[in-house]
Amino acid sequence: MDEDHNNGGFLDMGKADRSVWLMKCPVVVAKSWKSQLASSSSSDSQPLAKVVFSLDPLKPDDPSLHQFTMEVAGSDTERIPKSYSLNMFKDFVPMCVFSESSQGSVAMEGKVEHKFDMKPHEENIEEYGRLCRERTNKSMIKNRQIQVIDNDRGVHMRPMPGMVGLISSNPKDKKKTMPVKQSDVKRTRRDRGELEDIMFKLFERQPNWTLKQLVQETDQPAQFLKEILNELCVYNKRGANQGTYELKPEYKKSAEDTAAE
Repeated sequence: MDEDHNNGGFLDMGKADRSVWLMKCPVVVAKSWKSQLASSSSSDSQPLAKVVFSLDPLKPDDPSLHQFTMEVAGSDTERIPKSYSLNMFKDFVPMCVFSESSQGSVAMEGKVEHKFDMKPHEENIEEYGRLCRERTNKSMIKNRQIQVIDNDRGVHMRPMPGMVGLISSNPKDKKKTMPVKQSDVKRTRRDRGELEDIMFKLFERQPNWTLKQLVQETDQPAQFLKEILNELCVYNKRGANQGTYELKPEYKKSAEDTAAE
């Protein structure tokens, strides 16, 4: 146990040298796993998935011939693709994994040795695309409600984003006030899965978008959008579509199928 002088507690370093794999999985899979863990107790917990490692027996030491696949288990995953490919990356920022118990004790669980991107197999891409479209349609449903306020003097009203500096109690100051630029208004991040659904919907409308256009369409921070775009799209540095983003081939197939429908 090593004492942490900054917070007055302890950091358990017993597993600091353990190798850990970091995996980014689709939202539908993550939600399915969370629901399975929430519904099962520690005594009857079942494996969530099985990882299969394949290699060439004639060249077992050649890393370019190594393949990782994952087969999802569970009884509530009928509508979720079962087989996924795991693309491994070794060139990433060094990371460690920490955990915190309900009692507040903190432990280091290990160092990230490999990073994986989890993607559906080609034979499951259409099924996965259909799930993405369903999530997109659900996210586009507006759940806002209109509420009638009895107090017509506006006591319960609050300034909306972008209105600061526009309203003045002094009539002489009205000419001096300047409207707040849209770029100065702080944008609130959406849920990552919800934003991915909206992005798929936009690329179904047209195949190429600039970053500025996507910021206007989604009203999201540019830096947050770039993170999503780097995962879903390729950036055209030259050609007729220079300066625009378009979906990666594995995602573009789903979008094209949707347009055909």
